[in-house]
Amino acid sequence: MLRGTFAHALDAKGRIIIPARLREELGENFIIAKGVEHCVSLYPMEAWEHFTERLENLPKISSEPARRLRRFFYGNSMDGEIDKQGRMLIPQNLRAYAGLKKDVTLVGVEDHVEIWDSSLWESYNGETEENVDDLLYGLEGVEI
Repeated sequence: MLRGTFAHALDAKGRIIIPARLREELGENFIIAKGVEHCVSLYPMEAWEHFTERLENLPKISSEPARRLRRFFYGNSMDGEIDKQGRMLIPQNLRAYAGLKKDVTLVGVEDHVEIWDSSLWESYNGETEENVDDLLYGLEGVEI
């Protein structure tokens, strides 16, 4: 399970050190992709395959939202690679999408890792903490 929050910095080339615990869980082969809410997501292969199975179950031609989602996720994903120093290059298009400049926060979210601009994460996470009761009530009937 991918969990925890880690503060790091991008180097001048757009690389980030992936904490050893997350590297272990991601494995040798993983996918880097645009995530929702303007973050970058890292998926271990098994989690990516599960995620794409759900995408494939969406209507093919008849649904514009389904086509747009497929383009968004497939068109903005690639194989991830970690070098011998434990660093991973985040491609420029994904850095721009997520607004990643220098300080970033890695967040383990069960089956994937999200990489956020640290100031955006602080804002987003603060709103979530303030509204956690409302979020839980919004899930009434869903067993957690």
